[in-house]
Amino acid sequence: MEEYEILVETSARHIHLDQAAFDYLMDAKEGEHAELEVRAPLSQPGQYVSTCRLSLVGDVNPKTGKPRVIDGVSVLGPLRNLNQVEVSATDARTLGVKAPVRLSGDVKGSAPITLRNPVNGKELRLEEGVIVAKRHIHMTPADAEKFGVEDGESVFVLIASEGRTTIFGDTVVRVNPNFSLAMHIDTDESNAAGCAGTVYGQLVDMVGDGECCCDEEEGEGHCCCGGEGHCHHDDGDKE
Repeated sequence: MEEYEILVETSARHIHLDQAAFDYLMDAKEGEHAELEVRAPLSQPGQYVSTCRLSLVGDVNPKTGKPRVIDGVSVLGPLRNLNQVEVSATDARTLGVKAPVRLSGDVKGSAPITLRNPVNGKELRLEEGVIVAKRHIHMTPADAEKFGVEDGESVFVLIASEGRTTIFGDTVVRVNPNFSLAMHIDTDESNAAGCAGTVYGQLVDMVGDGECCCDEEEGEGHCCCGGEGHCHHDDGDKE
């Protein structure tokens, strides 16, 4: 069954910036551009964690009269063509913002936030851009063909862990030839499923009232259980 396992990665809060926003926060000289410095590569080809860390400044806490702040949030590279802040639902409550659950890039009408560079004190107000990232799986076209899924499809993923085995529904498949196979969940989801160390998930189908199962001996990409609780493979000829 290892052939059909999907690496599950926990995506902590982070920031994506366009060049103009990054230049402003870095206080770049007029006519010049600031450059992100690579701290560590990420699993997706060409993506990396930079050395730049910013503070997220949310709404004023009425109890203290001070803004709610989360410090030390990493900026990911390379720079993009939009500004986006990805947080968990817990983070959103900490900041006092109403961040919608969205796929990356879908920021229209999302929550506002202020970004602060603790090094120079520069602040940038974003009127939208804060989202709780919808869980998703990065796949190449070959991966999608092997698993029998399509771009944009929502699937169920089983993550087995001691005492917290969890099935995540509403997991969106994202297909691109430049991707590397991996499922991304946020810290709230990771904690809920008891994820620790290297974690793998399996695609499963949920049908009727039966329990979900996967038959490792058969080695299929994913399977489903009918109302009688018996397992049958999702090969287009359901029992």
